[in-house]
Amino acid sequence: MSEKPRETFASRLGFIFLSAGCAIGLGNVWRFPFITGQYGGAAFVLIYILFLLILAMPIMVMEFAVGRASGQSLARSFLVLRPEHKVWSLWGYIGWAGNYVLMMFYTVVNGWMIAYTYYSFTGKLDGLNPDAVGAYFGGLLANPYELTFWMMVVIVFGALVCWAGLQSGVESITKIMMCGLLMLMIVLAGRSVTLEGAEKGLSFYLKPDFSKLFTNDAGDFSLSHLGTTLYAALGQAFFTLSIGIGSMAIFGSYIKRDRSLLGESVIITGLDTFVALMAGLIIFPACFAYGVNPGAGPGLIFVTLPNMFNQMPEGRIWGALFFLFMSFAALSTVIAVFENIVACFMDRFSWTRHRSVCVMAVTITLLSIPCALGFNVWSDIQPLGAGSGILDLEDFILSNNLLPIGSLVYLTFCVTRYGWGWDNFIAESDSGKGAKFPAKLRSYFTYVVPVIILVILFTGYYQTFAK
Repeated sequence: MSEKPRETFASRLGFIFLSAGCAIGLGNVWRFPFITGQYGGAAFVLIYILFLLILAMPIMVMEFAVGRASGQSLARSFLVLRPEHKVWSLWGYIGWAGNYVLMMFYTVVNGWMIAYTYYSFTGKLDGLNPDAVGAYFGGLLANPYELTFWMMVVIVFGALVCWAGLQSGVESITKIMMCGLLMLMIVLAGRSVTLEGAEKGLSFYLKPDFSKLFTNDAGDFSLSHLGTTLYAALGQAFFTLSIGIGSMAIFGSYIKRDRSLLGESVIITGLDTFVALMAGLIIFPACFAYGVNPGAGPGLIFVTLPNMFNQMPEGRIWGALFFLFMSFAALSTVIAVFENIVACFMDRFSWTRHRSVCVMAVTITLLSIPCALGFNVWSDIQPLGAGSGILDLEDFILSNNLLPIGSLVYLTFCVTRYGWGWDNFIAESDSGKGAKFPAKLRSYFTYVVPVIILVILFTGYYQTFAK
């Protein structure tokens, strides 16, 4: 019996938008603005972009190469390329689990975005004072039924898109959402930069002041503050592209060999960075125009900004468009990761797409419920210490463990003779038209980048437990 041909993208644009959609998410539009605000603005942005280019993007190329050369998802790609050393395939199962861990909390947070889009369009936040807006978000978190409902909206939507197929569902819907995302960003940024007083926010965001890298919150010179800032920029660059758990490798398995992978990765990284930078261009001018602290932390999106929209002419419209933009960014990641999980089931067990989608949807629903309950019914469960919750534990497992370790696995697999090997990687990466991978930098990727990843890994542990 002949094996069923593997699905492929209908167009190159579909691959670029879906890969970019996977990378573009809450890290870009939620975390990037408030962490930039906390660490001094433009100088932080420049360091972030540098780390993105010299560290994160090359590992993305490696993920794409493993996926394209094997023609398989994470579940089987290592085994196909290195069948004589099955130990590599263990990461296939661990990374597969990592996709589940990501969705266990990502679907819940994405539900917040959908909920706020609904609240904004229906005017439920109109006219509320700052305390009332904060209480509204607190009320959402305290209600397990409402949190679970919005979580289910996200899961059902993502499952239906994957059910429709790679081309007619995943690729088509992602193209629409990405186009909508880009248009909303342009409209919102245009409105933000034309607000009275926005020039102060533009200066903070676009004019580097490198003295802020050495100045702590008290205004004193501090080398430790520089170290913290560099680690924050390194971590943001590292985690924004969702590398390490095969979320990019799956899309490599769906594309042809007519384009070099570095060239495609440059475009995808550029789109990801563009969205992050535009999110800042939307938020910072508006914050300064209305006297809002841009370093307000995670609450910037759900508490601080709704108050700002309430002061703005036609604030309901602008608030609704902003949260719709946030929802598109988050949903693009959900669809991409759902597709990765579905493909793993199809490749590993030879299941049909529809059976795989059903199993994926049911298991993600069951596994996501603890995170939703962690803000209310199970709020007493604080696994990482006082003030932490179930979401914090799941984020720690993924961000501080699986992503850096997975990136180290892909890196080692591609550069050493104990894995797939440097020559095989370069041949796959450079196949087709476009920019070629810098083969002369083998020593850098063999000896320097692993050390950087280990620094990220152990610094994350230190910051979590040395309290």
